[in-house]
Amino acid sequence: MTSTVCVTGGAGFIGSHVAEAVLRTGREVIILDDLSSGRVENVPTGADLVVADIRSDQAAQLLVDRGVDTLIHHAAQMDVRRSVHDPRFDADVNLIGLLNLVEGARPGRGALRQVIFASTGGAIYGEQEMHPAAEDHPARPLSPYGVSKLAGERYLFFYNAQYGLDVSCLRYANVYGPRQSPHGEAGVVAIFMHKLLENVQPVINGDGGQTRDYVFVRDVVQANLTVIGQPGFRTYNVGTGIETDVNQLFSVIHRCIGGGLPAIHGPAKAGEQQRSSISADRIRRELGFEVETTLDDGIVETADWFRSTRA
Repeated sequence: MTSTVCVTGGAGFIGSHVAEAVLRTGREVIILDDLSSGRVENVPTGADLVVADIRSDQAAQLLVDRGVDTLIHHAAQMDVRRSVHDPRFDADVNLIGLLNLVEGARPGRGALRQVIFASTGGAIYGEQEMHPAAEDHPARPLSPYGVSKLAGERYLFFYNAQYGLDVSCLRYANVYGPRQSPHGEAGVVAIFMHKLLENVQPVINGDGGQTRDYVFVRDVVQANLTVIGQPGFRTYNVGTGIETDVNQLFSVIHRCIGGGLPAIHGPAKAGEQQRSSISADRIRRELGFEVETTLDDGIVETADWFRSTRA
């Protein structure tokens, strides 16, 4: 019997890559996306796109009617600044949306057997005591976005304990790669590349010393494939464990693009986390997963995609 997988947010940056990879495994793939930020052209050939809000009755019923056994949940309100400005909207999408799908299709009501939840390693730990942070690091998110992701994990733990639903929570570092949007506040790699290629002045917030852990989207996709079918409740970081500051990142991108305007420094963002990196030792030890793409190689591949879209 063919497995049926629903990828929410599957017309978006990460979700479309995941959907593409799942299709290659021979599974049926349904993409559930309201296209508020996703794009139809990202939907891979062979996937069935259903345009609906994850908070809707239609979305919950879809999982039941189509016999979805695996939910890979990437649909989210992911703008940290918006979450601070409007925490109720953030919770509505990230918590009510998740609960709408899982409660509607959980064991006893539908065929759902596993949820793979796109969580956050960048926002869930807050200002870290240790670098890189392991999964047992205290979770002290500093934004409603981080709070909603942590709460989503806790709700899914309940569904595992109460209904036996298998759950894997993947706490992503800062993901970059082809198809990432250069618009909005997230995705500094895409933002810098777009500005350099369009000869628009790039601006580094503050002194540029703030660090992040940059992980290439193909490695994130492989982590999703690795946890399909894994039993129980699991939480895994997906990152490189390497800190790269914004100045270093811009230098790598500037060199790869082959020039362009040099960056200028603007005001620091109030409340911005200063350091972030996460350890993927647990998923490496338990499942044999390895991050394989270096920052230099990932930046080259991403830049090639940005050039091709301009052409």
